[in-house]
Amino acid sequence: MSRISSKTLSDLEFKEVCLHIKEYCVTTLGQDKALKIKPFNSRHKAITELKQVGEYKSSDLEDKPIPRHGFDDISSDLKRLSIEGSILEEISFVKFKDISETANELIKFFRQNNHLYPNLHNKFSKLYFTPDIIISIENIINKFGEVKDDASENLAVIRQEIQVTRSRIGSSFSKALGQYQSMGYLADIKESLTENIRTLAVKAMYRRKVKGKVLGQSKTGSIVYIQPDSTDTHTRNLLNLLADETQEKNKILQQLTEDIRPYYKLLVNYTKTLSDLDLIYAKKRYADEINGILPEITADKRFTLKNAYHPLLLATNRKIGEKTYPQDISLNKDQQIIVISGPNAGGKSITLKTVGLLQLMLQSGILIPVHEYSQVCFFDNILTDIGDNQSIENHLSTYSYRLKNMRNFLKKCDDQTLFLIDEFGTGTDPELGGALAETFLEVFYEKGAFGIITTHYANLKKMATETKGISNANMMFDSNNLKPIFKLKTGEAGSSFTFEVAQKNGIPFSLINRSKKKVERGKLRFDKSIAKLQQERRNLTKTKKELSTKTTQADQEQKRLDTINEKLQKKLESFQTLYDSNQKLISLGQKLNNMGERYFNHKNKKKLIAEFLSVIEKENTKRTKLNKKERVKQKRQKAKTEKEMHNRIDKIREKKKKAAKEEAKRPPKPKPKLHEGDSVRLQDGKAVGTIDRFEKQKAIVNYGAFTTSVQPEMLELVKSAK
Repeated sequence: MSRISSKTLSDLEFKEVCLHIKEYCVTTLGQDKALKIKPFNSRHKAITELKQVGEYKSSDLEDKPIPRHGFDDISSDLKRLSIEGSILEEISFVKFKDISETANELIKFFRQNNHLYPNLHNKFSKLYFTPDIIISIENIINKFGEVKDDASENLAVIRQEIQVTRSRIGSSFSKALGQYQSMGYLADIKESLTENIRTLAVKAMYRRKVKGKVLGQSKTGSIVYIQPDSTDTHTRNLLNLLADETQEKNKILQQLTEDIRPYYKLLVNYTKTLSDLDLIYAKKRYADEINGILPEITADKRFTLKNAYHPLLLATNRKIGEKTYPQDISLNKDQQIIVISGPNAGGKSITLKTVGLLQLMLQSGILIPVHEYSQVCFFDNILTDIGDNQSIENHLSTYSYRLKNMRNFLKKCDDQTLFLIDEFGTGTDPELGGALAETFLEVFYEKGAFGIITTHYANLKKMATETKGISNANMMFDSNNLKPIFKLKTGEAGSSFTFEVAQKNGIPFSLINRSKKKVERGKLRFDKSIAKLQQERRNLTKTKKELSTKTTQADQEQKRLDTINEKLQKKLESFQTLYDSNQKLISLGQKLNNMGERYFNHKNKKKLIAEFLSVIEKENTKRTKLNKKERVKQKRQKAKTEKEMHNRIDKIREKKKKAAKEEAKRPPKPKPKLHEGDSVRLQDGKAVGTIDRFEKQKAIVNYGAFTTSVQPEMLELVKSAK
């Protein structure tokens, strides 16, 4: 897939990203691989790596984090292991054991959690799980990296004899020390270690009185170091035993080396896979630093970057506490090439580099700092012409170098190319260079290449306006405050703000006016119109934003007032109901009070009872009427609900009828032709059998427990035979 040159990697500062990733590697081999990161040669490999980094990133949210993957570099040890007859040292086996334990732990982990990490599991499933290396080494080497005493019977005997001999040396030396100390022959330090042998520190004047071998003397000659005769025999015996121990250890290590040698290729694979995992881990850590994610990868050629950050600029600005501005940019069939214009120091080159570097990172298996709704695709080639293009070595001017570069572009450009050119067409006469640049752009467009260029040339801006598939864009500029806004705006060309920027940088106004008079009036008006349009667009955007804010506030206020009004209405209704109820009770109370007074005055029980019953009957009549009204209301509501339900059912039935009619109109799907070995089942059946053969226009179907003959048209194909 990838034909990306080292020049492109250099132009887009890709090595700086690799250096950042290297800092997060925990192994030396991982660090070496980080410095060699390049875009993958195939789309599949790049996507697999991106998914693996994404899985490692997601492990932070899981209850089962990925185990450690660090290991010591065993490259030199493996080289010695590959040489027949070589003998490895204890430290080599400690490294082999450590890397085997790490690899086995990860193989087991990913096997158990393959549902969480399918791509990482697939990587480790190719490794062979075996505890044999670990067991073989543990039987010989202890946890301190030394050959065990019981590694062989002979070694155990030798080491036991060494201990006994050292004990004898110690006791005999102590006896001699005590004897000569009491005689006053020894210096203040009493003893010393000479040639790894304990010696008596004898005063020079008594050297002939002490029996033993002289092994040395002090610088001043006042002290002589003597090995007592009583320890000499034991020391010689110890030296012989130590030589025997070394010889036996070499035999054991030689045998262990031969036992491990068949696992050479496995250890090489362990090293490669674990260093790959270390690189994936480092990419994950770098993604954490820059908020990198895996956006949607599209199969067709288009990409849309939302809130895209330049990762190196993001890291630099964080250190100095400055804000980094994200960019939104899209390339597709309708917007194949973007021509960015605007003032210098407005961010044109950074926008160009952001797109290029993020594309390189993505195709190298590195997550990128964009919004999750971004969409990306892959390119076979990325061509760049960015930065200082003067070639001192080849004695080429800037323009000559650019032309040489353009020749290279014309050769390599196709519909799978992304080209990025900064200050397109500069370096020669503006009118002639602009014309040539316009022709180059036409060729790139005709070849179907995607690209972004930055320019100040008016003819290229005009070409972008008139050509479908080429769009203008500008880096916005605040002409009032003479400050760049660092925001890309597509759809319109940008003014270079040449005189405004000059004024900001302290150029006298009189000189600026003299310069304006020298510029063609039409070109000046054109540049002014662009600047004015940009300012008006900003004003419109600001006004639109303010209106939108005010509309939102008005809607919120209206909703708040409607809520308050609804609450007040409910309270009023509640008060009205309460008032009516209280008035009714007051009226009834008044009637009862009047009846009570009449009874008090006349003592007429019959009349009292008659009046009371009359009041009760009137109230019951009112209740009856109210209940009738309520029942009628409920009945109407029920009828309305049933009508609505019937209407819905009728609509659903109508849809089903239409669907059935359309299905009936469609020609029946041709039945697949059945062959021997096909898995089939009866129409509307569940049991699946296999066709053994065809006899007399019937299929003989084997269901395992029995076989049966069936008309082929009664069978449905479940799975074709391979």
